[in-house]
Amino acid sequence: MTLERVLLLLGVGFLVANLRILRDLVWNVLRRRSALLVWPSRRPPFFPVIVLIGAALGVLLFSNVVMGRFEVGPLFGETMMFAYYAGALPCSRAVRRGFYKDGIWTDTRFLPYGEIGGLTWREGAEVTLILIARARDAALRLVVPGRHYGAVRRLLRDQIAARAIHFAGTSLDLGAHDERDDV
Repeated sequence: MTLERVLLLLGVGFLVANLRILRDLVWNVLRRRSALLVWPSRRPPFFPVIVLIGAALGVLLFSNVVMGRFEVGPLFGETMMFAYYAGALPCSRAVRRGFYKDGIWTDTRFLPYGEIGGLTWREGAEVTLILIARARDAALRLVVPGRHYGAVRRLLRDQIAARAIHFAGTSLDLGAHDERDDV
């Protein structure tokens, strides 16, 4: 496989990643009014390295254009990688994590309340809410700032009491268990 094809395939992959981040940013703007309890997303580990990679890709892209190298595959791949590292990934930090009227924005994606099949807490250096997505059998995490821990537990209890989050059918249910105690 030639370098041109590799860069074209990388470009397609990064295009998909850029579109997913763009979708998340649009959804976040649309859901902003329905925020119940949100906080800024954490700075990713090695964030300066991400910015440095974006700057290096920008220099590479600029030098290729100046030198007159206009092969479609490499130019597309480098442009998509530059857009991801210099634009999309830093902008994705604008998505506010937390609780909205219709679901929870985890560290990776939005999860509607009706799709939550289970939850648990991991308490250590940081408090993390682990949510089990019912349809995909996936575990999603949400790091909860310590100052919001009590409010998050109350919100979860309220959503369970309102039956927005419902665990019945996921384990042995004899009717004597109050789901709000699972929080």
